[in-house]
Parts: sequence; structure tokens; C-alpha cells
Amino acid sequence: MAPADPRRDPVVRSAAHDRVGVSSVAVLCLHTSPLHQPGSGDGGGLNVYVRELTAALAHHGVSCDVFTRRTDRSQPETVDVEPSVRVTHIDTGKPSLAKDDLPVVAAAFADRVGEHLARRPVDTIHAHYWLSGIAGHLLKHRSGIPLAVTFHTLGRVKTSAGDTEPRHRGEAEQRIIDCADAVFTSGDAEAAQLHALYDLPPERVHVLTPGVNRAMFAPGQRHAARAAIDLPPGPVLLFVGRLQPLKGAELALEILAATRAGAPAGRDAQLVIVGGPSGPDGEATLARLRSMTEELGLAGCVRFVDPLPHHLLSTYYRAADVCLVPSRSESFGLVALEAAACGTPVVAADVGGLRDSVAEGRTGYLVAGRDSDAYARRVSDILTDPLLALRLGDEGSRRAERFSWLASAAVALAAFDATARRELVACA
Repeated sequence: MAPADPRRDPVVRSAAHDRVGVSSVAVLCLHTSPLHQPGSGDGGGLNVYVRELTAALAHHGVSCDVFTRRTDRSQPETVDVEPSVRVTHIDTGKPSLAKDDLPVVAAAFADRVGEHLARRPVDTIHAHYWLSGIAGHLLKHRSGIPLAVTFHTLGRVKTSAGDTEPRHRGEAEQRIIDCADAVFTSGDAEAAQLHALYDLPPERVHVLTPGVNRAMFAPGQRHAARAAIDLPPGPVLLFVGRLQPLKGAELALEILAATRAGAPAGRDAQLVIVGGPSGPDGEATLARLRSMTEELGLAGCVRFVDPLPHHLLSTYYRAADVCLVPSRSESFGLVALEAAACGTPVVAADVGGLRDSVAEGRTGYLVAGRDSDAYARRVSDILTDPLLALRLGDEGSRRAERFSWLASAAVALAAFDATARRELVACA
């Protein structure tokens, strides 16, 4: 018999609701909703993070009201996701407003959320991403409620990695950080970046490692997974993520070309790209990927798959020989952890939080720089050595067992309780 799921077990839930401390949280997710499809538009790991963390908090006995912007007139005002988790759609600006234009509606978003909180008070505010942080900062000053922030990505980190971010983003992040009562990071790498680039005092940093849902992501039979998604014979490389320059899908194509030109084991390699256009450069990125496929002589070796419901990704992870995560920057890299949980070795960029989610030489490899040949050598190492592949996959799956959303929620709760017991941080 399978162990009881604490999310569904009424005895566990009853015990959780007896806890003393913070019992209600306003979760701000201005620019995207946990109800949105990850892998397209502005939906990605952040959506999964918010959905899973709020569910886990609820199972610890904490009521979570998630506030997000209405992007479609047909969206209902509220959606009860599960007991103690509610998503409320806030009308601020035109539904079609682009992400880059959202800073101008952050104050109005805070106003509307404040009206809801006047009717349904909460003990703390948890803002996700810098846009929500602007609103959370305003709400903290108006209501005197502690503010916790998870940035997910940082403007100054992205700029240092070669991406273009407006100056006002870094300035806004600095103001939020200077006033936040708690800042959650996904690992030690992101904590170091916050200290170095934003001078965040270490006593306000809380490492909250994302979890993985083992009911969804666990090892399975590779041949069965490949049959389920109709993959032809040959080694399979997998890329999962939004199609934008930051995520490195172009580099994934170059890695495939270098792999096919290298060791014999990689000559028949193919690449599956799961994800959709994202951000202002998304459509251009997709067009460039299709053009590169032809230019590199990879026609017939690359499959583009539209964004999938989160639970369906496990089949693709299990079908792959190697999961590529060649991002320019990552606060954590949830894809790397989910792939490892399914027993698939990971070859990822040696940046940011990927240093926390990939155990070098144990669950996969980290590659410095953007050289496709360097990536291809690591891919070939895995493809040519079945025992190595098996060892990396087995260790990755076992290591993933340490990462649970219930444990992540416990870290969040400890931080919420601590901030509720002390004086609020005053703005610098």
C-alpha cells in the first residue's frame, strides 16, 4: 500500500491546522498565474513553484490567497484550487498588457489587493518576482504586514549574463530588498549573488530549495516512454523551457550538431524541444530555432513540442538519454531536478542555482561557458558509457528524494513565524 499523502490525509491536515503562528498568507503573483500553462508566455518554473508551495503551505495548515492580474475577461474572480488555496484575479490595466508595461500598474494592483486584505486580513505577504515585490512593498507600508520576497530571477544577474534588462528593474529590486523582512533564495549560489550585487544582509536570507513532486517525477521504463510519445530509435537529448534567449535553446541545437559529428554513439542523436515562445523575443527565437535546424543540417532530427501540462513532462524526461539545461542564468533550475528525479542524467550550464540542483559528476555535469563542443563531449561521455549513464541517473533519482515541497513549506513557515515575532525592517 502506498504511503498516505499528507495533502489528502484528514488526520495530517487536522494536526497541521493546530499549529500556532502565521496562519494566513497573501501570495502576490502579478505578472503570471499559477493556473497558467508552464513553458509558454510568461509561465515557467515560477508558476510551478507558486502552485506547489502554496499547496504545501495549505497542508501545513496555512491559508493562501494568491493574487494575480486578470489577463482574460472570461477568468472568474476567484478560483478555489484546493482547500485553503484560492486564486483571485485582479483587474489592473488592459488584459493584453505586455509584461514590460506592468510596472505602471503595480500600484493599482496593490490598491486592489489591499481592498481584499481589508476584508480578509492575512499575517504576512509573500511576493514572487520583482513586479510583485513593488506591490508588496507598497502593501507593507500601508498595512504594517511583514513582507517576504522570492525573486526567481534577478535583473543584475541577467545583465551580467548578457541579457538586456532595464535599469529601473535593478533599482526596484534594490528598494524591495532594502525593505523586505525575509528574502527567499533557492540555494547558496543565489544567496551569494544577492549579497554581492544587492548588499542583502545574510540574516534576512532564507534558503528555500524548490521541491519535486515524486508522485509525478520518478524513474520509469525508457522504451515505454519513447513508445508513448512515438520517438524513433536513437539517443534522445531533451530541452524543456520557454523559448527565449535566456534559456539557451539555440545552444541546445548546436550541442546536437556537435554530438552527431562526434563519437559514434551520438551519430543518430535527436533533440526534443518542449516549450513555447516567451517574452518580446519569443517568436523571433522560435523562428531562429527553425532556421538553425535547417542551417545545421538537422532537419528530421529535431522535434518541437508545444508546452505541456506539468504532469506530462515526466514521460519526456524518462524518454531522454540526457536532459540539456544550457541557460545563461538560473536561480535554481527546476527542470534539472525533475529530470534527475526521473533518472535522466543532466548536462547543464555552470551558472547560478544549477550549481545547487546538479551534483557535478554524480547526477550529471556542469559546463562552463557557451562552447557547444564542451557540452557535446559531456553528452558523448554519457551516451558511450551505459554504466556511467545508469550511475548518474540512479544517483540523481535518489538525490531528488531530499527535495520535497512539504519541506520547502516548512522553511517558509519558519521564516514567516520569525518575521512575525520581530520588528519590521525599516526602509533604508
